[in-house]
Amino acid sequence: MFESLTEKLTGVFGRLSGKGKLSEQDIDEALREVRLALLEADVDFKVARQFIPAVRDRAVSEKVFASLTPGQSVVKIVAEELTKVLGGEATPIPTPLPSPSKGEGPQPSGSASTAPVRTVAGLRRADRPPSVIMLVGLQGSGKTTAAAKLGLRLKREAREQRTAPPVMLAACDLRRPAAIDQLVQLGRQIDVPVHHEPAAGNSAVAVARRAVEEAARQGVYWLILDTGGRLHIDDELMQELEQVRDAAHPVETLLAVDAMTGQDAVRSGSEFHRRIGLTGIILTKMDGDARGGAALSMRAVTGLPVKFIGTGEKPDALEEFFPERVASRILGMGDVQTLIEKAQGQFDVAKAARLEERLRKKQFDMTDLLDQFRAIKKMGGVMDILGMVPGMGGLRMKAAMNSMDDNRLARVEAVILSMTAQERRDPKLINGSRRKRIAAGSGTTPAQVNTLLEQFWQMQKVMKKMSTPGGKRALLGMMRGMR
Repeated sequence: MFESLTEKLTGVFGRLSGKGKLSEQDIDEALREVRLALLEADVDFKVARQFIPAVRDRAVSEKVFASLTPGQSVVKIVAEELTKVLGGEATPIPTPLPSPSKGEGPQPSGSASTAPVRTVAGLRRADRPPSVIMLVGLQGSGKTTAAAKLGLRLKREAREQRTAPPVMLAACDLRRPAAIDQLVQLGRQIDVPVHHEPAAGNSAVAVARRAVEEAARQGVYWLILDTGGRLHIDDELMQELEQVRDAAHPVETLLAVDAMTGQDAVRSGSEFHRRIGLTGIILTKMDGDARGGAALSMRAVTGLPVKFIGTGEKPDALEEFFPERVASRILGMGDVQTLIEKAQGQFDVAKAARLEERLRKKQFDMTDLLDQFRAIKKMGGVMDILGMVPGMGGLRMKAAMNSMDDNRLARVEAVILSMTAQERRDPKLINGSRRKRIAAGSGTTPAQVNTLLEQFWQMQKVMKKMSTPGGKRALLGMMRGMR
């Protein structure tokens, strides 16, 4: 995400860092380029108009042009101001629920100001189950998929061991064809129950009310309502959503917004907030060819926090939104913390210990290599992972690393799977005839098989060196430098 914006900003700051001294004119010229880059990324012009003077005032008042590292000082100021635009510190501070615009009705359990508010994954939780999360948005915004992704995330993060399911989805979109079937299918994929009823002769309000009753009866922890949408905001849609809100009393009302729609997303977000009363935003399709303007403008224009971002099509491709981490990615500074969290979620500690032992005993083979590739694939796309590594956020660096893209990983997996168990244990057995057989079985060429083998030998040498005390010290030194 933000590839084009990242490339332009890293180019600007790279030129600044190359100068030993900076003048006010240097800063003004750089900030003009930054302003153009923001506007081309579809950032709201009011946000850009406030952002640039804030950076300049700090840069001049702190006299960065007189510091030992003026370019780095400017980047630091830009990163801090960008973090403010994106929402400031990531610590989730619960906001009061909006009062219903039509009719008062009972407040959701745990939502009163006198009740203690608890959060899980940045989401508020009611005193007693179910904690209702209502998802709203325009048709095509990825709302139904976001509901399933959020359900899977909450299921994984449920702390209490309960006999009842920790999460339930409810299909309250009765207008869009196949919307109910889509949610049911997604529920099966993530093993989360879905409350659904026939669309004919039913209303979204009645389905939502019965879903809350069923979730309460089963002791379900979280209930996520997938509501209907339209191609454009109209009064009929808003009235239906207001009625669903008043019937279900959600503790969170989240707007799913397609990041690729740019300023239209910001405008629709403001209107939904005015009519329904939102508590947060989920930016979907951030892995697409998005310019990033919606993400940068949403908090500043609507005042609502972006809570999650969708980073892919897989059910687990949903990340919690941390403003300082996203600002770091935009500026090409990487996001080591998110990378570590992704790795912790995919790499088993016991397996890692066994792998270290195999490295020490020089037993690392093709099966071990395949396991590592599969773990990397589960963490997300290779280019997304590279974007979290400091210094690899720009398009040029990613282009230089194209030998590690996802398609090539898939070919590597196919080659290894075409080997016999004996060949995986001892790749030295692979001669010319075996290469031809493996290539035919994997849909590759003998030259590509040979390239993988050469890379494997090199990897063995590197891992052997890193398993020694000196290698570990070098690795720790490199990680400190990245931090």
